[in-house]
This record gives sequence, C-alpha cells and structure tokens, in this order.
Amino acid sequence: MKTIAQIAAELQGYDPQALSATDVNVFLERLVEPVTETETLGIFEALGRVLASDVISPVSVPPHDNSAMDGYAFAGAQLVAGQPLMLRVVGTALAGKAWTGTVAAGECVKIMTGAIMPTGLDTVVPQEFTTTVGGGQHITIAADVLKTGDNRRFKGEDIMEGQVALARGALLTPAALGLVASLGLPTVTVFRRLRVAYFSTGDEILSLGEPPREGAVYDSNRYTVFGLLTRLGVQVIDMGVVRDEPALLEAAFRDAAEQADAIITSGGVSVGEADHTRTMMKKLGDVAFWRIAMRPGRPMAVGSISASKFQAKMASNAYLSSANSYQNDTNKPKEGAVLFGLPGNPVAVMVTFLAFVRPALLRMMGSTHTAPPLLRATSTEAMRKKPGRTEYQRGTVTTAADGTLQVCTTGNQGSGVLSSMVQANGLIVLHHGQGNVAVGDAVDVMVFDGVI
Repeated sequence: MKTIAQIAAELQGYDPQALSATDVNVFLERLVEPVTETETLGIFEALGRVLASDVISPVSVPPHDNSAMDGYAFAGAQLVAGQPLMLRVVGTALAGKAWTGTVAAGECVKIMTGAIMPTGLDTVVPQEFTTTVGGGQHITIAADVLKTGDNRRFKGEDIMEGQVALARGALLTPAALGLVASLGLPTVTVFRRLRVAYFSTGDEILSLGEPPREGAVYDSNRYTVFGLLTRLGVQVIDMGVVRDEPALLEAAFRDAAEQADAIITSGGVSVGEADHTRTMMKKLGDVAFWRIAMRPGRPMAVGSISASKFQAKMASNAYLSSANSYQNDTNKPKEGAVLFGLPGNPVAVMVTFLAFVRPALLRMMGSTHTAPPLLRATSTEAMRKKPGRTEYQRGTVTTAADGTLQVCTTGNQGSGVLSSMVQANGLIVLHHGQGNVAVGDAVDVMVFDGVI
C-alpha cells in the first residue's frame, strides 16, 4: 500500500482541506490495492465473488450450427424474390441428436429449436410462416417472409473454443454463473473474500435492547452498514458500538486492523471536543483528509491504520459487548487496513459509502468494474445548487408518458432524515461545477437497485 505522502506527491494541486468528490475517488484508486490470495470454489459457492483469472472456454458455444426456431430447415438458395416455395418434408431433426439423412433440392427437414442443422441446410422457416399441404407431406413458404441464413445459429457464435469467456476481475453475477456452467466448468478461481470491520462511535449511541435515555439515539448506522457490506459480499466483522473514550477507541482500531483489510467507522470525525476518532486515526496511522466538498457527508476521513504487534485484551473486552461481536479469524490478513471514517448522520453514512467506500472496496475485492453507473433523467423540479461542491440529493426516478426518465427529490434533504433514503430509489448527483437546476434540465442519477 502506498503512503499518503506518496499519493499526495503524485497528484497535482492536492489539498486535503478542499477535495472534490472526483479528487476523493482518484485518491482512493491509488490508495487501495486488490487482495492477492485466491481460492477455487464450486459454482454454487461463487455468486458475488470476483474472478482471479480469465475463464478460457474449453468448448464452442453452441457446439454445432443449430436451429433457432421450431420450423423447417432447407437450403436457402432455393428462395426466389416475389415467389412462394413448396418443399417436401423428408424427416424430423430433434434437439439432442443429429439427423443423418440426406436432403435434395425441393426438400426440407422438420426441425426443433436447438437441433443440429442437417448437412447442406442453412435456413430455417418458422412453422407459423408455412402452410402444410398433402397431410403434412409438403409445406409452402409464402413469398418474401425470410432470407437465406435466417434462424440459424452458428457454431461458436456465443463463445468460440479457446476464447476468453470471462475476464479476470469480473464479478460473478447469476448470468456469469450460467455462462461458466454452459462451458462445462464446475469450479472457478476467485479472490478470497475481503474482510471489513466496522463499528459505531459515540456516547449518545444506544444499541438495540438498551432502554431509552435523554439525549441518546438508537444506532441505525451499524445496521445500514451491515446491510451494505453484506450485499457487497464481503466478510463482515461487526464490532458493535465503541464509546468516546480514547483507550477504547485505540483498542478497537488495533484489533480491527489486525482482523480486517478495511475498517469503517461512523461518527467522531468532525471537530467536536468529544470526537476522538480522527485523533486516534492520526495516532495509529496515516490520515489523508477529513473534509470533502460535498453535501451531505463533508466530514469524512480516509487513511490507513497500522496493526499493533499485540492485543490490548483488557481494553478490548470493554467494547466487545454485542451478541454479534466478531469471532477471531486464524487466517489473518497482512497487518494494517484501509480506513474510512464516515460521518455520524445516517444519510451521510449511506451517501459517502455509495459514492466512495463501495467503489474502493470493489477495487480491493479485485473487481475491474467499480464506478457506479449514472442514468440521465429530466428534473421535474427546480433545485438550488452553488458551484464548488458535489451534492447528492435523494430522488425518485419514474418513467414519463413519453417513455423517458424523470426524477424529483423526496423533499426534505436533511442528513438525519433517514426515511428519505427508504422513499428514494436513487441519488441525484449535482456535480462539483454545476449550478442551479431548472425544471426540464437533465441530471445524473445514481440508482439504488441491488445496492441499498
């Protein structure tokens, strides 16, 4: 892992006090590195994992020229523009075995979808485009309903033997698993699962099951982050809630750095007197920045934490009070971890995770597809925006009467309005240099589907 100083030296005009959202992602691309350890898994175990090597196809898919339709196969050279064609049916080709007869001019073979094309035949007319004559002994094809080569799948038109079917770094989606299976491959080699530790900080935070008290709030961030990490497919290390006491924070950071590849915290990175998280980050590691030109989520820290050579067990026992506390892993990763100190407000936690943390973790997982896709939609309302920061407004995308996408905000955009993230199906991304948005302007939207 590169040091913060090395990365800062590589970037022109790097200013940790005034980073744009784009600057943050550029920085993280240089800071985080993919894991290198791999394992071989059966297909049923590999969903959501990242390929560690190219999958080379041992076969051609499909393995033979075959019919794309139920119909009749014949030599297409017999088609004449403007004229119908009558053919005699001389046999039936079924899927799963080759038809071995011969076909002369003026003849055809009834064929099922997926059946191997008989030798010398190159065209299939769908059954519904034909009229049977003489009790099914002959068919007539209407004039100009198809051309030579129609409805014929070629050997290897999907994947040819020896071709790269899936490249290293591909995320194994359900479709990808089906593709691997279509090649007859029962296993794949993937990068090991990324380990991510997370905890909430703050004396005002209540865990579920604790009685309410004045000035305290129940911790929602811990459960949101758990869901986001679980959907990402990482190994989740839940470290509960850590109080605002330097000794407890230090023990938590040290243990997390020894257990995990990445650490996520929520709260404690602003400039309040009791916000010790950022101070502890600087003590134990290397902090790159803690202010971003964005809304919501301006106070966010990024850096790295060094793992200690020992365990502060007495101190660590004080914060490992959750029933869901992590279990020690005997297969420890290399010492140290990338750190993401997220804000304390629930919406800001989700926004900074989606905009920065998720792409960085995907890169650490070995994925080559890390940037969140943006859709263009027409705004149905005016939005005030000053250039000089990136704003992420919760929005609802719908389809207009003309089939185009349109978007409106969910209303109150306060960073503590958690219900707005449930109502929204995406974030309206108003970029750093962008100004006010008028009704009818096109805007970018980061959709939530499958992510949040």
